Amino acid sequence: MSSAEAPVAPVYDIETGLRELVARGYQFVHPADDRGEVLAVVGVRVHDNVVDVVRLNAEDDVVATRMPGTEENIFEPERWLWRRSGDGARVLTEILALPDAC
Repeated sequence: MSSAEAPVAPVYDIETGLRELVARGYQFVHPADDRGEVLAVVGVRVHDNVVDVVRLNAEDDVVATRMPGTEENIFEPERWLWRRSGDGARVLTEILALPDAC
């Protein structure tokens, strides 16, 4: 594993990480089932030539993806530049540590 891929110790808890995502321009949607129950919290940020997507299913089930801005389906991309999943604090810390431009 290269130093660029080394795990980052959590710096942000979930609440602080979400606030930082909002501060950086992420827009959020809350997909719901037929009864109106929220299934996840999804944040999307389009910047430079990439799209970042963070999906929080639960505190220990978070997926973050950076993909080329040319991807047609950001929720099921064919290609991605970076992707992490797992514990929310760790995943949010890692995506917030990425440089803005790729």
